[in-house]
Amino acid sequence: MSDDDAILLERHGGLGIVTLNRPRALNTLSFAMCGRFDAALAAWAGDAALRAVVVRGAGERAFCAGGDVVAIYQARAAPGNRGVEADFFRAEYTLVYRVHRFSKPYVALMDGVTMGGGAGIAVNGSYRVATERTVFAMPEVHIGLFPDVGATRFLNRCPGRIGLYLALTGRSIGAADALYCGFATHFVPRDRVAVLLERMREAPAIEAALAALAGDPGEAALPPLREAIDRCFAGDSVEAIAAALAHEPGDWAQEAREAMARASPLSLKITFRQLHLGAADVEAALALEYRLTQHVLAGHDFYEGIRALLVDKDRKPCWQHASPKAVIDAEVAGYFAPIGARELRFDPVSP
Repeated sequence: MSDDDAILLERHGGLGIVTLNRPRALNTLSFAMCGRFDAALAAWAGDAALRAVVVRGAGERAFCAGGDVVAIYQARAAPGNRGVEADFFRAEYTLVYRVHRFSKPYVALMDGVTMGGGAGIAVNGSYRVATERTVFAMPEVHIGLFPDVGATRFLNRCPGRIGLYLALTGRSIGAADALYCGFATHFVPRDRVAVLLERMREAPAIEAALAALAGDPGEAALPPLREAIDRCFAGDSVEAIAAALAHEPGDWAQEAREAMARASPLSLKITFRQLHLGAADVEAALALEYRLTQHVLAGHDFYEGIRALLVDKDRKPCWQHASPKAVIDAEVAGYFAPIGARELRFDPVSP
């Protein structure tokens, strides 16, 4: 598939439609896709005849499962590709910034798997539509990374300590919980999505079209766990959280502890500090996350996590540290150190 075919850009009257068109790869974002998507939004922002943009994923399984980290893994070993990894994150984060600052209604149809970079191009936009097939997660700690694409901000906007819980466990949630957390703004049953698209093509009032077709996603699973999650994830360290979970009754706590045990210990420590620092706005979140990526790319766990989960698929990563206790504070602090001229900065007049 060519780069042009991997993302389809259409215009139907006053509606721009972006289709992520890599269904076999769960519509993961490549470097080229990020660039074409970003350029389209920049052009459409200045087009007075365009009223709104809709973003969707091709196929039956995913909206977008994230950035194409397998390509990053492969690029590392290819001669002449030095720096491609950094270029990818810069392009992806620039796109997320463009989505957040887009001046017209932007509707992400989160039908199916919505993870990592897919969450970034959805949650940071104005309208996010979940369906009964939505599976939302930020599972980066399991590939030696950390929740990025603005997650420093949007996970901290969840009720209580649920954002930290989702970040450290990588737990996936459905439509009702995505609404509860603020990741989604509307629930529309999948069999009404085609009608929604048709109405958005015809009507200038995007909010009215969404409200007319919105439905009930059912009971959310997280609200009943909120008190226990807040208690267990109030610890002052990753180790304290794991200890609290060990003494907490319920399957959810055991599953959370087991998920953290599978994650990169270094990623857990970075993520814990990242979420406690937080970010007041998307620009600050992306700048911090880009800085973190540059340190992570120079390390071991990110490539090992991709190898174990997505390349060899043996699910047996050999992490740099045996446990969170083995990760010292000074090492974690080094990941937050400034990177000088390589820092990610945004033009304040960008749309």
